[in-house]
Amino acid sequence: MSVDSAPPSGQTTGGPHFDFQDAQTGDLGVLAAIADAMKSDSLADRLESLKRLSVLALAIGEERTREELIPFLDESIDDEDELLLSLAEVLGDFVQYVGGPKYAYVLLRPLENLAAAEETVAVESINKLVELMDQPQVEEYLIPCVARLSAGEWFTS
Repeated sequence: MSVDSAPPSGQTTGGPHFDFQDAQTGDLGVLAAIADAMKSDSLADRLESLKRLSVLALAIGEERTREELIPFLDESIDDEDELLLSLAEVLGDFVQYVGGPKYAYVLLRPLENLAAAEETVAVESINKLVELMDQPQVEEYLIPCVARLSAGEWFTS
């Protein structure tokens, strides 16, 4: 699976391309539909795709979810408030799909970006992760995350 900036031939939608053709399990049609919905211009389609991210994560496995799906989501963060809220909620309950508590830190980066965008749900999701992280992970990943967030500029609308 690869994340690249070129759309598949014949498609004109913008944004990164997430290639699901080599998914190990699951219905490739369903996976392709989720992928297409994630980069759709329609907010409703993108929201629906977030609800089905667990299907995609199960199909591609924990390692590929950590190494490909989470970075894809982080790079694809949109400015639609409803989408940001939904993504923050999903990521807070996504630990099982990245390999369990041992890999909970992987979810911090996109949640940090969401928290920096003033999504309070992202902070709540970070709190869920903290409960699962061990002391070395807290020191290595969480403390720098909190330091970056505390040093950021906050703008309110």
